[in-house]
Amino acid sequence: MDVETFCLCFFRLMQLLSTCVPFSLMASVGTGSVVVGNWSMFIWGFCFTVTLVILIVEFCHIRDHLPFSWYGFLTIYTCYATLFCLLTSILYPTTYIQFFPSGPHRDYAMISTTFSCIALVLYALELLVLWNWYQGKGGRIARYMYTTQGLLKLLETSLACVIFGFISNTNLYLHQPALVWCGAVYSICFVLSSVAILLNLGKCDNRLLLPLPTFLLGLTTLSILLYTSALVLWPLYQFVEKLGGQPQRSSDVSCGDRLTYLVCTWDKGLAVTTLTVINLLIYMADLVTLAHLVSVRTENQPTVS
Repeated sequence: MDVETFCLCFFRLMQLLSTCVPFSLMASVGTGSVVVGNWSMFIWGFCFTVTLVILIVEFCHIRDHLPFSWYGFLTIYTCYATLFCLLTSILYPTTYIQFFPSGPHRDYAMISTTFSCIALVLYALELLVLWNWYQGKGGRIARYMYTTQGLLKLLETSLACVIFGFISNTNLYLHQPALVWCGAVYSICFVLSSVAILLNLGKCDNRLLLPLPTFLLGLTTLSILLYTSALVLWPLYQFVEKLGGQPQRSSDVSCGDRLTYLVCTWDKGLAVTTLTVINLLIYMADLVTLAHLVSVRTENQPTVS
C-alpha cells in the first residue's frame, strides 16, 4: 500500500468517526423542528453513509466493474462533502446551538460542532490528496471538478441544496402558484446542473449530437432564464403585502419565538431570495465561461473549403 492510499484510508476511517459522533449525539437529544438542526443531521448521516460505501467498494476491489468513472465520483463527492461540512460547521453553531440552555444538550451540541469541524478538515485534506494523486491517474473526468466549470457547477448544485433546506417546509410556498413555480425552478435547475456533472462522470459527452460546451451553454442559458423568473416572483409574493406577502419581519408571528430565531418563515423567505441572487450570479459566470470556451473552439475549428 503506497502513502497516498494509506492516507486516503486513514482519512475515511476518521471521517466515519467524525460524522457518526455528531449524528448519534443529535439523534439522542433530537432537533425539534429547527431546519438547521435537521439539515445538519442529514449532512452528517449522508456523509457517513457514502464514506462507508466508498470504503466497502475500495476494500472489495469492485471499482473497476462500475459503469462510471470511480475517480470522478470520488472527486465530486469529496468536493460536496467538504462544502457541506463547511456550511454545517458555520450554520449549526451560529443559528442553532446558541438556543440550548446550559446542560447536557448544549454540551452534546458543542461536541457535535467540534466533530463537524474535524470532518471538514479531513474531507479538505482528502481533496488535496486526490488532486495530487489523480493528476496522472484520474484523467480529465477527475480533473473536471477542479476546473472553473466544475467548480461553478459544484456551487450551483450546492446552493440549490441549501435552498431546498429552507423550502422544505411547504407552507412557505404552497399557498401561491407563483411560489410553487419558484420551487419548481430550483428543482429543474438543480437537475440541469447535475446532468452536466453526470455527463462528465459517466463519459457520455461524446454521445451528444452537439459538442458538449454548446450543449452546456444551452442548459445554462435556460437555467438563467428560469432563475430570473424566480428572482422576480419569489420576493414579490413573499414580501409585497398586496400579493399576500409580509413586508416586515415584525409582521411574522413566528419570528417572535426565540427558538425559531433566524429560521422563522420571514427569514426563510429572505434567505431563499439571497441565495437565488447568488446562484443567478454564479450561473451568469458559468455562461460567460462557456461562451468563451465555445467561441475559442469555433475559432480553432478548421475551415472547410
